[in-house]
Amino acid sequence: PPVMLVELLFQAACVSLFLPGSQGRVYPARKKPASFAVERRRVGPHVCFSGFASGCCPGWMLSPGSGQCTLPLCSFGCGSGLCIAPNLCSCPGGEQGITCPEPPGTCGEYGCDLSCNHGGCQEVARVCPLGFSMVETANGVRCTDIDECLSAACEGLCVNTEGGFVCECGPGMQLSADRHSCQDTDECLATPCQHRCKNSVGSYRCSCRPGYHLHSNRHSCV
Repeated sequence: PPVMLVELLFQAACVSLFLPGSQGRVYPARKKPASFAVERRRVGPHVCFSGFASGCCPGWMLSPGSGQCTLPLCSFGCGSGLCIAPNLCSCPGGEQGITCPEPPGTCGEYGCDLSCNHGGCQEVARVCPLGFSMVETANGVRCTDIDECLSAACEGLCVNTEGGFVCECGPGMQLSADRHSCQDTDECLATPCQHRCKNSVGSYRCSCRPGYHLHSNRHSCV
């Protein structure tokens, strides 16, 4: 019957448009037959026939501007890239694939924490405080104290603290303004002796005026 013949011709037209290597497939540098060019102008690209009706072929959708099937669909999404053909993405790095990798986050490899104030909240990089190092464990990331005394340049004694360190000096010495070196303390400024005081590095010595002798406590004069 004539109706069935028309339907078969339409189905054949759809197959010829999309079979690999077929005469109707469009190649960038290949001259298209004149009959195909007329047909394409009449119905638009990427159109499939079903009986007497037509619609966009799988992987394509109508362009809002022209109403023709010119917008490709990417089922897996292109992220920051561009969908250039059905399930084919052009990614920012120049590579192509069915999807584009997500760009690295602004929070770095350890994720984000929320920093909140009166103006609202924002995501900030999750880092350890100064004096702590980040260690990845089976339970996630944790911060451990760094023992700065392994490398600190204390002239006297180094005492490791949580998140830092403190230099200490021995008896008769005091910490200098640089907080690392030690200097002698002039104990005589505190007048520990009854008569006379002579300062020495790290210590001092008391003495008495003529006619007196030093008490056994080493400070008083008798």
